[in-house]
Amino acid sequence: MLFFLSHPIQYVSPLLRELSANTKLKVYYYSGQTAVNDDKGFGQQVSWDIPLLDGYSYEFLKNDSSSKGMNTRFLDAINWSIFKLLRQSDDKVVIINGWAYLSDWFVFLAAKLHGKKIWMRAEMPWNQEELKPHSFKKSIKFLLFKYVIFKYIVDKCLYIGSQNKKYYLMHGVKEPRLIFAPYAVDNLRFQSLKMDGSNARQKWCIDKKQIIILYSGKLIVKKRPLDLLKAFHQLNNANTVLFYMGDGPLRNELESYISQHNVKNVIISGFINQSEIGTIYSMADLFVMCSGIGETWGLSVNEAMNFSLPVIVSSTCGSSFDLVQNGVNGYVFREGDIDALADSLQSIVNDTMLREKMGEASKEKINQFSHQITSQNIKAFLNSS
Repeated sequence: MLFFLSHPIQYVSPLLRELSANTKLKVYYYSGQTAVNDDKGFGQQVSWDIPLLDGYSYEFLKNDSSSKGMNTRFLDAINWSIFKLLRQSDDKVVIINGWAYLSDWFVFLAAKLHGKKIWMRAEMPWNQEELKPHSFKKSIKFLLFKYVIFKYIVDKCLYIGSQNKKYYLMHGVKEPRLIFAPYAVDNLRFQSLKMDGSNARQKWCIDKKQIIILYSGKLIVKKRPLDLLKAFHQLNNANTVLFYMGDGPLRNELESYISQHNVKNVIISGFINQSEIGTIYSMADLFVMCSGIGETWGLSVNEAMNFSLPVIVSSTCGSSFDLVQNGVNGYVFREGDIDALADSLQSIVNDTMLREKMGEASKEKINQFSHQITSQNIKAFLNSS
């Protein structure tokens, strides 16, 4: 089995290790000989401080693109060697991680020419397709994918959650061609990082009695970080702290709002690498993701749930349909509804027993979304084909 990806990704590498332990796997990266990504969302060059290339066989393909980063622009990846590679390979199944790059289309063409089965692993949720405005371009794309790509090119689809499954179903893919491959983080690693958060609180000058509301991610438009700041301001509770774990182009806007409205108890940490984030999650009391269109899932929700945190997630995020049981392990609020978000915050902040109960429910729920389940399901389909 061959797996084509843009570049090493901290969330995907654990899955590749799990697959490699259970199947014959070779991974090909479009990005050329580098594991460093110029990430425009964080506004800096990012090099993750956990191993991304251990435990599986891989190769970096020569990339003829002039681009210096992999930022889902179509011409970021131009790998002509794909045609020779697939012609010479004896592997029968090729997994492709979407269609954003020109090289993805090279894989489509070369795999079909040489009799390979193409399995698609993409993230698109149907709810966001419905939210996008109607246009001629949108209609043409839908028809192309329904009547060409998913009918004649792609053999099976790996769906990450219920809205992603609906996306495939609405494009004419039948149930027997669908494989449940839940979107996940390395649950075992994250759960092993849980610790007493008192030292982290001391580092950030947060009192042990204060309730910490955590945001984790880039400070970019699609994640709507200002929504959370406005809801926190509305909460007006001196016993709470809003902690932004991340950085990005909207940081100045957040800091301006904090200054203009004299909002107290807000911390913006800047970029925190993978080896350190466990200390931040461990000191938090609840987690919020308020993203809009473009947040196809939101893996920070998975991370937070591994630390037994209640989660408040906007209705647009793909994960809200699968990971959040309203009133059980958190709340779902309508994207952009600041009052509803503030009400959800108020409910959890003011009830210690509810926070603990919801946190336990999060931990139980997240174990149903693991790389082990994806590996088992892929192996079962490979053995039956």
